[in-house]
Amino acid sequence: MDHFELKNGVLHAEDVPLPKIAEAVETPVYVYSRATFVRHARVFKDALSKLDNPHIAFAIKANPNLAVLRILAREGYGADVVSAGELDRALAAGMKAEDIVFSGVGKTMQEMAHALEQGIGQFNVESEEEGIELSTVAKRVGKTAHIALRINPDVDAGTHAKISTGKAENKFGVAFDKAKGIYVRLAALPGLNVRGIALHIGSQLTSLAPLEAAFVKVGTLIADIRSSGAALTHVDLGGGLGVTYSGDDNPPSPADYGDMVARVTRDWGVRLMFEPGRVIAGNAGILVTQVIRVKPGGGNVPFVVVDAAMNDLARPAMYDAYHEFVAVEPNGQRMTAHIVGPVCETGDTFAMHRETDEFVAGDLAIFRTAGAYGATMASTYNSRGLVPEVLVDGDRFAVVAERIKPATILAAEHVPDWLD
Repeated sequence: MDHFELKNGVLHAEDVPLPKIAEAVETPVYVYSRATFVRHARVFKDALSKLDNPHIAFAIKANPNLAVLRILAREGYGADVVSAGELDRALAAGMKAEDIVFSGVGKTMQEMAHALEQGIGQFNVESEEEGIELSTVAKRVGKTAHIALRINPDVDAGTHAKISTGKAENKFGVAFDKAKGIYVRLAALPGLNVRGIALHIGSQLTSLAPLEAAFVKVGTLIADIRSSGAALTHVDLGGGLGVTYSGDDNPPSPADYGDMVARVTRDWGVRLMFEPGRVIAGNAGILVTQVIRVKPGGGNVPFVVVDAAMNDLARPAMYDAYHEFVAVEPNGQRMTAHIVGPVCETGDTFAMHRETDEFVAGDLAIFRTAGAYGATMASTYNSRGLVPEVLVDGDRFAVVAERIKPATILAAEHVPDWLD
């Protein structure tokens, strides 16, 4: 459920008509609903109510906007971060350092030191080599690093290959059959408190079966590690729950996920940790765009050319992802069209042969379910600016990320004297 609905023939974000935002901010523009973020955060938390004191850390990579993070901080969420930049955002948003988990395969020693100095709650270590480096850094700064060893369970998440993270050929975690030995060796190093294991098999999962298969394997590993005499008190189960992008999607509900987790983990005797991202943010945001023109195409299928492009919303170009495309003020007529942007790439295509509302030049439209992996993945390709972000709360709205214009980007570049 979201809060982007037709009212008197006009799409609204909560109680704000989208044309009002477009007029004030111009297009393209990301629009977020505070009410939707709050609802999703609470639904996910309620789904885990059968568990004993679960730790929930929002995956900041899904949507790092400071205002969004402030909303989730107020809902008691921590942060799953993958860079020092994301760590600093989480702290700036009011998330507690002890509720921050640092994931990712490429942490630098400088990032490790920064995270230790901030007093973060946990590092998810992705290799033995990383653990050895973290031990060195922790000794140097006089801190103890609480860590979980990320394992790769070699389970196919059944999602797009580029967002699958739990198969043996993926770069994440340590091989399942090597995990026990690595865990025990790291536990003997100074400066480390090796307290658990972590996994994350992929994003946009539409079935619980691969998650359950991975969790069952984790259960056997927990017992194996404990049999060696090592302590294990925490398990990070990652994230990955999918959301509805089209009518063909049927992702599991958070409630069903929570029931499965409670059943599979009931005998583990650990504190469980979670990293939801898309399931919180996806349907809480849209991308508002304006039709530049309708261009005739081959086979009597026209091109609807919009002012948003692949640099603003990369998912269709990167993953062949589906985003519902609808008119802000539908007239009741329908058409079949190709939806494309202005970037000089054939890949700048949002949909082909899409049955959609009828459009003419100047009409406003939206791409739904753009609250996750939307603005955060934007670029300045073709020397285009970065899209602004707006947060709606009831009948009011505010710009929470300014439009960064091409002139501002150009001003950050310099030609050396020896080229004059």
